Amino acid sequence: MKRELRHFNIGTSYGGNQDWFPTFMMRIGGCGAETACDSSVYFALHRGLTKIAPENVSALTKDDYIDFAYKMRPYLSPRMSGIDRLEIYTEGYARYLGDRGETRLTMAHLDGTEPYEKAKRAVIRQIDGGYPVPALVLNHRDKRFKDYVWHWFLINGYNETQSSFEVKAVTYSAYEWLDFSGLWNTGYERRGGLVLYKIE
Repeated sequence: MKRELRHFNIGTSYGGNQDWFPTFMMRIGGCGAETACDSSVYFALHRGLTKIAPENVSALTKDDYIDFAYKMRPYLSPRMSGIDRLEIYTEGYARYLGDRGETRLTMAHLDGTEPYEKAKRAVIRQIDGGYPVPALVLNHRDKRFKDYVWHWFLINGYNETQSSFEVKAVTYSAYEWLDFSGLWNTGYERRGGLVLYKIE
């Protein structure tokens, strides 16, 4: 079974892109802010939470997105160690939501130390419920996932067959399908995890 959520395009870009950001720290450490921006645009376009995205959300330009990302920056500011814990993301994004008067969108954590099967069930439940899934990967021993080391990104689809389970990972203006078992089992004791959205 294959399920994919609707997303958004800015020109030919599939979602936002932290390479657009004009300052060095946001280019190397703005993935948390970008993930929150992409989430906000998704929820405004497809779930009716219009207060948390720019007013012209249905016709965003690259410059509009950059401006939005720098409004998100104070809540999810790049730092030397990165936004390396789920709590940093959820606390920062919750402050942003509160400042925009949006109380219906809540968040929970699924730590990267949880069993793979539990994470897989969570991804399926979230995507089936219409929620993209912010994901954080820290270190990873498998070179297939080198582009996701110390990185936040969105999962907005899954593809399950008898022999595999892949997730649709969205980052840097594009998406790719990744083996979720390999992605989840990083080979390190300290891991990232998933953020689970819910509209109350």
